[in-house]
Amino acid sequence: MSAALVKVKQELPPPGGYGPIDYKRNLPRRGLSGYSLFAISFASLLMGYYNLVKWNRERRRLKIEDMETCIALLPLLQAESDRRTLQILRENLEEEAKIMEGVPGWKVGESVYHTDRWVPPIADDLYYLRPARERDHMKFGLQYYI
Repeated sequence: MSAALVKVKQELPPPGGYGPIDYKRNLPRRGLSGYSLFAISFASLLMGYYNLVKWNRERRRLKIEDMETCIALLPLLQAESDRRTLQILRENLEEEAKIMEGVPGWKVGESVYHTDRWVPPIADDLYYLRPARERDHMKFGLQYYI
């Protein structure tokens, strides 16, 4: 058979044509808009600053309360320290009287300072007749053991 004799059916579009082709991007909206994200960020920032100011006021109030407590306890602690100092001085005078009883002209408790005012004694004056361990603990505290 010859090629001219065979009838070939050509494909044609349907009557009325093909439907429209959808070529535009169709991305769904994801998440919030930029303005709403900015508003939420700004609101959370304001909330954080509000909580920070509130906590700072509370901390200041607690600090003032602690300071008032220290001020109220200061006379008691000072009296306790003075009592301990006078007790150690009395014990030192008794020990000095025992040690220097054979020395003529020695006055027990005579001040080495040339003044009539009370001079608070330093740690060496208080603990010179005490054991070295007690003196070191008074001078250095817990730092002595490090």
